[in-house]
Amino acid sequence: MSEFSGFYKLSIEEKLRLLKEKCGLTDEETSILRKEGSLGLGVATNMIENVIGTHGLPLGIATNFVINGKEYVVPFAIEEASVVAAASYGAKLAKESNGGFTTDSDPPIMIGQIQIVGVPSIKEAQKKISQKKTELIAYANTVDPMVMVKFGGGLRDIETREIDTPNGKMLVIHLLVDCRDAMGANAVNTLAETLAPQFAELSGGKVRLKIISNLAIHRKARAKAVWKKEVLEQSTKGLMKGEDVVDGIIDAWAFAAGDPFRAATHNKGIMNGIDAVVMATGNDWRAVEAGAHAFAAITGSYKPLTKYYKDKNGDLVGEIELPVAVGLVGGATKVHPTAKIAVKLLGVKNTQELAQVIAAVGLSQNFAALRALSSEGIQRGHMRLHARNIATQAGAISAVELEAVVNALVENKKFNVDFAKETIKKLRGD
Repeated sequence: MSEFSGFYKLSIEEKLRLLKEKCGLTDEETSILRKEGSLGLGVATNMIENVIGTHGLPLGIATNFVINGKEYVVPFAIEEASVVAAASYGAKLAKESNGGFTTDSDPPIMIGQIQIVGVPSIKEAQKKISQKKTELIAYANTVDPMVMVKFGGGLRDIETREIDTPNGKMLVIHLLVDCRDAMGANAVNTLAETLAPQFAELSGGKVRLKIISNLAIHRKARAKAVWKKEVLEQSTKGLMKGEDVVDGIIDAWAFAAGDPFRAATHNKGIMNGIDAVVMATGNDWRAVEAGAHAFAAITGSYKPLTKYYKDKNGDLVGEIELPVAVGLVGGATKVHPTAKIAVKLLGVKNTQELAQVIAAVGLSQNFAALRALSSEGIQRGHMRLHARNIATQAGAISAVELEAVVNALVENKKFNVDFAKETIKKLRGD
């Protein structure tokens, strides 16, 4: 029998002792795992299985975000250098250009899917379901699992789809559920399971899967900003004309619009910022990622989630639209202590407002990346922040020492710990 059989039954100390024995962990390593950060081990144990410790990420604040006239402090949980700085800088230029971002979002409607196979006549089944729709919706909004009904949510509509699959034609039911301030996965899944027998009876088929879809096309958020060419020119310290910066960014976007290989990296940059906010607030970043990338390919070709064009003044206009399925109640958002603080810092009142902030962050992140790529190059700022990590790893202590080591790394283009250690020795006269 494996030594790890029944691992979940062990206490934290017993788990660490076993890992130390079987995996060669040192006393220092087990001590690190034993340390409690803002997420205590007791809370962590109740969140997932087989807990042996917690894993921290830097929590930073993106600044300069003005959205629909309101200023936001935006928490980012991320390990990648330059993301927070880039988002803040993009927001700063948007604020200086035209007062920030304008945003809007759809009602928080999620899709619950019910898969039915072996239906004798899909068209006849669709007709029967359509005739019973009002009755089914009324019933759904009275059953116990739909606790969100008392908060103004509930089942809003029922759609049917016939799909071709490698296993033949199938009937798919879409339950459109207003989840209010929840992400909605548990409630939607429960509702799908509750209604499944009735759809099986109406269709004459056999129900298979009953599950939420993360392609939340009815729960999209949009953001828009204008960056004036004069502000863009100033941002290059006069090295480029504003018109050239505008053209460069539009050309960079067009590259992504025409090439899925570039679009993948383009959208990854957008998700750098979005995921960081989603993680900071305790939301499911994997669900948001899945929905965003599926939406990018919904036309049959993978496309960028943003678009850029010139307005009548020749200024740059940027827009983004994507599904953002996030919640403020339930899940880690209400359990993780740092997530609760992050939500408080944001000061959002509902999930639609949170989704709009997230969309604005994605647009700002993307703009900053395209601006850097099409002007001074993205590596300059990124590598300087990377150099700070190397300097810290090499043992730089004071702010003066850290800055001197960073400058040496950048000037010599030697981004490695050994060179950083040599620089520190020289600075200290060792």
